Amino acid sequence: MRTISSTLAIAISLWGAQALAWEATEGKPYSGQTVNVLAVKSSQFEAHEARLEAFEEATGIDVVYDYVPFPNMKEALTTEMVAGGGDYDVVSVMDQWVPSLRMLLQPITEEVAAQGTDLGDFPKAHLRHGMLDGELVGLPVRGHVQLLFYRKDLFEAAGVTPPQTWEEMVTAAKALQGNGDVSGVALPYGKLNGQNLMVWMNLLWGKGGDLFDADGTPIFNSDAGVAATDMYIGFLRNDEIAPAGSAVFVEQDAVNSFKQGNSAMLPVWWWVRSQLTDPEQSKLTAEQVGFTALPSVAGADRTTYTNTWIFGVTDGSDAKDAAAEFLGWLTDPALERDVLLDPALNEVVAVHMSNLRDPEVNARWGGMHQSAADALATAEGIDFGDNWPRIAEILETAISSLASGEMTDTRAALDKAAAEIAAIR
Repeated sequence: MRTISSTLAIAISLWGAQALAWEATEGKPYSGQTVNVLAVKSSQFEAHEARLEAFEEATGIDVVYDYVPFPNMKEALTTEMVAGGGDYDVVSVMDQWVPSLRMLLQPITEEVAAQGTDLGDFPKAHLRHGMLDGELVGLPVRGHVQLLFYRKDLFEAAGVTPPQTWEEMVTAAKALQGNGDVSGVALPYGKLNGQNLMVWMNLLWGKGGDLFDADGTPIFNSDAGVAATDMYIGFLRNDEIAPAGSAVFVEQDAVNSFKQGNSAMLPVWWWVRSQLTDPEQSKLTAEQVGFTALPSVAGADRTTYTNTWIFGVTDGSDAKDAAAEFLGWLTDPALERDVLLDPALNEVVAVHMSNLRDPEVNARWGGMHQSAADALATAEGIDFGDNWPRIAEILETAISSLASGEMTDTRAALDKAAAEIAAIR
């Protein structure tokens, strides 16, 4: 059985690991079996691995992790699927890949129910990515949301409060621009891996639109889609609250604009927070950077575009029951909470609403998790299909062409994108 290093063991002992709700199956029926895990390289998952000793002692199951860097992860999963599985019993899969890897994952609905896992504790926007054809094939373990980061010092100097709606964001941005030499908000409009869709999607949902109808027909070129796109492009073209050159900004350009003090607001993933106040990367201090839930369209529920990693059991596994036992332990909210509160770690990721709303978690992280919970409570998430990479490329091209001025008719640009996407759906 695996033993953790003495340094990690001492650190965990001093911290005092939280008691789990998860309980091992009575009688250790899977004792002696090995669960091989294929996981993307992540310090969060390494923190889980460092806590395995208690699980292995309680179950008699040996768990072996194999980590793969993110750029190689999809290929590793595809290779496992094509080969028919058997090398790994549990795999981590990013949301966008789940539909194309359906032959790799087996249904675990009954096993998860037997574990007593509270599925209601997962935000819908994360849990949906563990569902295929009405069956549960994985559980969320890692998830990211977007927050609105802002310059607290500039807001205070201008007498402006953090915006709760996108309309308020425009008003705040104009006030901040009139009070100093900064742009109101840094946004990505350029083409790179669909990054310019991550804010646009929230506007689309807020305006009452969506990407597709129940039959898979594109509907983002509806009146709601046109209004959402006009709003997003308008931040740059009409309101003039985005930095010069934003038409070609990708996400990192927007982040850099904020870090260098050139923009007062930044909607971006919550994990970017550490970059924004890193003295080696940023001109800003922790005292200057605030955050709030992503704004909503006035009169609409909050949303946030999400990124989710699920863990599932492979169809070719020879240790499926032991693997399901491991998933029960891995997805216990107390394990996640223990990692969040460990003073030796700097892990912010949470996919359980109970932890996102937890007072101690929020005390440690300055309320960031409650802000995420506020958005996730009503976030639906996105339906990724087999052809998502091509769909995203078509959509991001439409947004980019409007931002650059290559196209000026919003409906025409969206109609063109809808026709191209309909041809590959």
